[in-house]
Amino acid sequence: MPGVQARQTLMFSATFPLEIQSLARDFLKDYVYLAVGRVGATSENITQTVVYVEENDKRGCLLDILHSQEDGLTLVFVETKRNAEALEHYLLTQKFGATSIHGDRTQREREDALRSFRDGRNPIMVATAVAARGLDIPHVTHVVIYDIPNDISEYVHRIGRTGRAGNTGRATAFFNSGKNRGVAKAMLELLTEANQEIPGWLGEIVTQGGGSFGGSGSRRGGRGGGRTG
Repeated sequence: MPGVQARQTLMFSATFPLEIQSLARDFLKDYVYLAVGRVGATSENITQTVVYVEENDKRGCLLDILHSQEDGLTLVFVETKRNAEALEHYLLTQKFGATSIHGDRTQREREDALRSFRDGRNPIMVATAVAARGLDIPHVTHVVIYDIPNDISEYVHRIGRTGRAGNTGRATAFFNSGKNRGVAKAMLELLTEANQEIPGWLGEIVTQGGGSFGGSGSRRGGRGGGRTG
């Protein structure tokens, strides 16, 4: 490798937090920052759907999606390693070809899981944040955000596993006010900026200052704000 003075270093990211910009400025020679569009925005190549689903109804809602799924690979993001393994096991019991990847897996286990996902032997992969960056897997047509992260930039990275290199993709996020009201405003802004349809209930939550939405029971709200009891 050429020496530091003889090589050029480039860093690419869908999000570029200020602290990372500062770090790059300190360590890179002749630092130049170039933004294409707004940093942290989502691609219009990804059709985003936010559905209102209570925690206890998430598995059923995921099954509905998978049963209606056409060809392509589906990446399902959860927050914890335990949930990744539990959801993988559940999908296998429901006769879906599934695998999982998370931080407790060995390098070989990760490679085996990725290989079986890429070649379609297991067309569903349940993953934690370990798969949110650096993966460029062709034919990921659908990303399901089973657990919405508290940091909206993480959401941007996760849905960015589809709709890559000029292709189109779909992203579905499971939202409920019990766990996700803190990101309601940021989610609304992202959907608006990417010209996506806004569920009516999401606007209500933001208007109420992120407070509780509705009463008890589950609601599944799709694009355009429809919901069923």
